[in-house]
Amino acid sequence: MILKYFTLTAVLLLIQVGSVYANNTKLFTGTVISVGDGDTIKANFGSKKVTIRLACIDAPEMKQTPWGKQSADRLKELLPIGQDIKLRIVNKDRYKRLVGEIYIGNRSINLTMVQEGKAVVYKEYLSGCIDTRDKFLELELNAKTNKLGFWNQRNPVMPWDFRKSKKAVSTPVKQSTQKQCDPSYPDFCLPPNSPDLNCGDIPYRRFTVKQPDPHGFDRDNDGIGCERN
Repeated sequence: MILKYFTLTAVLLLIQVGSVYANNTKLFTGTVISVGDGDTIKANFGSKKVTIRLACIDAPEMKQTPWGKQSADRLKELLPIGQDIKLRIVNKDRYKRLVGEIYIGNRSINLTMVQEGKAVVYKEYLSGCIDTRDKFLELELNAKTNKLGFWNQRNPVMPWDFRKSKKAVSTPVKQSTQKQCDPSYPDFCLPPNSPDLNCGDIPYRRFTVKQPDPHGFDRDNDGIGCERN
C-alpha cells in the first residue's frame, strides 16, 4: 500500500482544532457525527466534518447478512453520536477519507471490533498499525477460535473477497442518453426496476444520490453514495 500523505493545509487544520499526545503518538480530538457501517464514521474536528475509515480492519459488507448489520450496530454502540474520540491518523485513502485508529480514552475501537469478531484484520493494510500489529493478529485468532461474531459460521467469506465476487450490473451511461434510468442516481444509468442492490454489486463510488434512494446506497444521508471501498 502506497501511503497518501496529507496536504500541509489539512494537517494544519487538524492541529488547530486540538490534539493530545499518548505514547509519543499525536492524537487529534473530535466528536462522532454518524456511523456508516462497521468500519466507517463521520466526525467533527472543530468546524471540519471528516469521514474516517478505521485502519487495519475490514468489516463485513451490509449484504453479508447478518454480519454486516451486526458490525454496524456494534460500532454505533461503541461510538454513539456526540461521543468524544481521539484519532491517530495513518494516511488518507483514494476516496479522500482519513484512515486511522480511533480511541475512547486508552481503548482502541479498531482493536475492540476485531476482539469481538465484528470485524477482521485487513492484513493487506496492517502496516498502518505496526505498533499493534501483533495484538490485532492475537485478538483475531482468539475471536476465530471462539467463533465470535463473524467467525460463527462454517465458511466465512472475507469482506474483500465478497466485494470482488460481485459483478458490475451495468456500464456507466449518463442519464441524458438513457430514458429508463432511476432518477435517484443521476451520475450513471441504473434501471428503475433493478433488484435490490448493495454497494458491492456496482462498480461506482462516491456518486450523487437523490431521495428516495431505493437501494440505500447513501446510508448516512449526506447525498453521496457508496463512499467506502
